[in-house]
Amino acid sequence: MSATQRRILLVGGLLVAVGLAWWFDLSSVLSFESLKANQSELAAFYDENSVVTVVGYFVLYVVVAALSIPGAAVLTLAGGAIFGFGLGLLITSFASSIGATLAFLMSRHLFRSWVETRFGERLAPIQQGVERDGAFYVFSLRVIPVVPFFIVNLVLGLTRIRVLTFYIVSQVGMLIGTAVYVNAGTQLASLESPSGILSPALLGSFALLGLFPVVVKWAMGWIGRRRGVSDAR
Repeated sequence: MSATQRRILLVGGLLVAVGLAWWFDLSSVLSFESLKANQSELAAFYDENSVVTVVGYFVLYVVVAALSIPGAAVLTLAGGAIFGFGLGLLITSFASSIGATLAFLMSRHLFRSWVETRFGERLAPIQQGVERDGAFYVFSLRVIPVVPFFIVNLVLGLTRIRVLTFYIVSQVGMLIGTAVYVNAGTQLASLESPSGILSPALLGSFALLGLFPVVVKWAMGWIGRRRGVSDAR
């Protein structure tokens, strides 16, 4: 597929996604209060139309993630509330990674100038991190939830990281955070707000986990250098 064909395909997909977002007024629908108010109706609809619900939820999540529409966290909660932990995690994990990759591709091929202008101050350190640590650095960005999901997608699109690497690392790196939100969704009735999901202790645990692959890479490099010195002797 040529570069022009890929660009046309991306533009076409973007137009369809924007049309869906406008038609369903997603920005107002995807709220925590709306989800709680309609939880029983959504569960009943799923019981009667399981395949339609799964496909519709998957497509909706991909659109929201690809267009960086606020509401991904609420949708993740909905995945747990409607489908339960196992199926909810499976669907949400793949939908979020595919949507993130579409946002990544649009940033790289369609909106490079806009992203550079809007997030230029965040671009340089991320580019340096990717060049220095590659997939390890991307994994750290994915695991630490204090880094906004949509900014990671857009800014990484301007780096040299390969699309497949971005997708795989995103799939693995976001799994833990996704599991936390999906599990919280299974207890939706007892939640007062999305802020009740992540405690400071849990955020700290995510941050340490995000640093883990960097520490491992540093340790492996240190061991390699020590072996080199020993061999030289």
